[in-house]
Amino acid sequence: MFADPCAETNATTTEDALEQALCAIAKRYGAALYPIDPRDITVRAWVGWKCRFGCANFAKHFCCPPYVPTPTETRVLLREYRRAYLIHFRGVPEMEGVSPDDVPNEWSKYRARFVIRIHDAVYELEQCAFYLGFYKALAFAAYPCSYCNECIVSQSAGVVDLSLKRACRHLEKVRPSVEAVGIDVFSTVRKLHLPIEVIPCENNVHGRIMHTHLNSYGLLLIG
Repeated sequence: MFADPCAETNATTTEDALEQALCAIAKRYGAALYPIDPRDITVRAWVGWKCRFGCANFAKHFCCPPYVPTPTETRVLLREYRRAYLIHFRGVPEMEGVSPDDVPNEWSKYRARFVIRIHDAVYELEQCAFYLGFYKALAFAAYPCSYCNECIVSQSAGVVDLSLKRACRHLEKVRPSVEAVGIDVFSTVRKLHLPIEVIPCENNVHGRIMHTHLNSYGLLLIG
């Protein structure tokens, strides 16, 4: 078993101070951190194919394929890091108290706030590490970006050039999801024996989720 990185300790090194600061931020967002060796992060080609064929958000957000690095580029990136954390988000706090019978009809109403909370958390964790001197810190969120009701990509007709990204309204904060860059989230998470499952949807209809006991994961690369 791995040690709990958020156990109460006195910071004796810069890395101890970083861990304590990160844990405090994670707890504020209702999340938990779990250290993982970057070599244990699984990258697979099939993940990108699932984005292309089966995801309604493909090519609709700048943090989604085809506007993000490929699995091959992700493998190269991971070789440059020695430390990382999985960021575990449990449930959908925005939907506490909502009757299970109402979940299929209410999901879209709460989804944006749920996703924005995750994106805000990973951004703040990355910034914390960066300003503590870990200048290589890089974060990945979960789910397509929801900062805007409609991304500028979706508002643009025809072929979209990456130069349009300069018009992004939240350019500094937007991070790709773990799966968007080809990381097999299921395989990676299960290496740490953490919970993860396919979100059950009523009659197999995407978005009509049957409960809110979701396990969502972000990633923070440190250095």
